[in-house]
Amino acid sequence: MGERVLRGSRLGTTSYETDRNTDLAPRREVIFDCPEGHETRMPMALDAEVPASWECRTCGAPAVQRDVEAPAAKVGKQARTHWDMLLERRSIDDLEDVLNERLAELHPAPKSRKSA
Repeated sequence: MGERVLRGSRLGTTSYETDRNTDLAPRREVIFDCPEGHETRMPMALDAEVPASWECRTCGAPAVQRDVEAPAAKVGKQARTHWDMLLERRSIDDLEDVLNERLAELHPAPKSRKSA
């Protein structure tokens, strides 16, 4: 059994196979341009789906693929604010009444002193 043990070997971290006589998938070079003027070149497989944008290697900004139209911006729902949701539940007149009630509780009218 001692003959079969690989001494000084780390299991699972190093491959002992060589890359000789192996064919890589056909590739193409895709160029992405950054808004800062940087160019990022990425080798990709011919059958791979190329993303519309890629992170610039120099500055990290989103770079778009060269010679391809920019994807249309997604039309999404605008985020509702707290004020929008409040207006769905109450009218402006109701809100003014609630405000006046709260102000009256916080700042009660001074009691008048009767002179003797």
